[in-house]
Amino acid sequence: MEKGILEKLGKSKFRSSFKLTRKYKDYVWQKGYDTIRRHAEDFIARRLAPAVIENDGKQTPMRSHPVFIAQHATACCCRKCLYKWHGIRPGTALTPKQQEDIVELIMMWIKKQTETS
Repeated sequence: MEKGILEKLGKSKFRSSFKLTRKYKDYVWQKGYDTIRRHAEDFIARRLAPAVIENDGKQTPMRSHPVFIAQHATACCCRKCLYKWHGIRPGTALTPKQQEDIVELIMMWIKKQTETS
């Protein structure tokens, strides 16, 4: 992932509109970062990593889990956004390294959100 991508995403009116509410922050604190990371790894592996995603563009809800919100905030929600913001082309399965980088970006965003009150 590009250095400074969180800052670049923060300049997007749409991407910067995503915030974790108190409810989601409490959920992260209750579950812990390790559990949230496992959730992110699972969501990315199942919903974003395959070469062909039947409902691409609609596979990531905009609520119901802090990782989903983070995916939208970091443009890791669908293959179109991954291509536009991160240069990862659709139509090929994500490599383990790409999945790891995406999860790391999501976790960086979540940690930044939970460190503010």
